[in-house]
Amino acid sequence: MSQFSYDLAVAYRIYPKISTNGPAAQVFGDDKLKLAEFCLQSFKNSLEGLRVKVWALLNDCPPAYESIFTKLWAPEDLVLLRYPGVGAGVTLREQARILMEQTDAEIVHFAEDDYFYLPGQVQLAVSFLKHNPDADFIAPYESHDIYTSELHNLNFEKRVFAGKVWSSCISATHTFLAKRASLIECQDLFHRLFRAYKEKGIPDLAMWMALTKKRIFNPFKFFQWSVTRRWFWAGSIFLSWYFCWRQILFGRRYKLWSPHPGLANHMVAGLESPGIDWHKEFQKQLTGVPPGL
Repeated sequence: MSQFSYDLAVAYRIYPKISTNGPAAQVFGDDKLKLAEFCLQSFKNSLEGLRVKVWALLNDCPPAYESIFTKLWAPEDLVLLRYPGVGAGVTLREQARILMEQTDAEIVHFAEDDYFYLPGQVQLAVSFLKHNPDADFIAPYESHDIYTSELHNLNFEKRVFAGKVWSSCISATHTFLAKRASLIECQDLFHRLFRAYKEKGIPDLAMWMALTKKRIFNPFKFFQWSVTRRWFWAGSIFLSWYFCWRQILFGRRYKLWSPHPGLANHMVAGLESPGIDWHKEFQKQLTGVPPGL
């Protein structure tokens, strides 16, 4: 019998303001409460078949945001944590601390409030992590630029599992699943980045480059991307070496995987995950079509 009482531990960050970092969300672009409720309901639908414990990290949220969690989870499966309007880096650090310290589940999930999930799909990611010893992390959102960006133009390993093609990849956002054991192995890297960035969100690409060890051993690419003004890519290589050189030189290579089609979608217009008619999936939930139909 498993020593864990849950299949998945989730730390879910939620903030009551609309992001100003890009185009509006694909639905409820001007109403964050409705968008958050819509995404959280999809997340709940995606957890079918799993025993899940959730920590809700409520950052400067009014009571209405608490109620969208209490309507969906029983009190024994839910922990509400309230923060007084802190920076994204603080809640991200808290996610890592909670998921490393908890002993309820061996698989953990860093979740954010602007991702839409397909019904019953998260169990595929949990199963993939459990059945593949070389899998450390999973990006449920398959980024659209994997097929179009030079950054991702590498020979990645592919594997068929549960009806999807899973590919090793270089990076993810701050929404990902992990083996708790792998997360604990990486805690020094996380702590170093959290100390450096304090309340700011830590640089995701630089972090993943250090963990997957992709692109960071090619100085030609650093200079090429600097000359061609691919500042984010070149800068991520620099930051990865500056903050994470111990992991790069002495740590093991971790494997990050992502499925095709994806399990989730980032709700920013223009960033849709490929291979899914997302607007059709949104309408299914909006009109109350039972999950799976």
